[in-house]
Amino acid sequence: MSRARSLRSIFAWPLLILVIGLAGLVIALTGDGWRDAASWAALSAPVAAVIWAMRARRC
Repeated sequence: MSRARSLRSIFAWPLLILVIGLAGLVIALTGDGWRDAASWAALSAPVAAVIWAMRARRC
């Protein structure tokens, strides 16, 4: 039998991915130059999380 997990432990990673994605969208809309690279990095985090989860599920 598994132990009960708190809401904080269940939603910590999804909330972090949400915050990073929203920050990437805001950064992309507010400027050019280095902000373009920062927005690409931030917006690739959700994609990387999905790829990681799909690979972890296969094993």
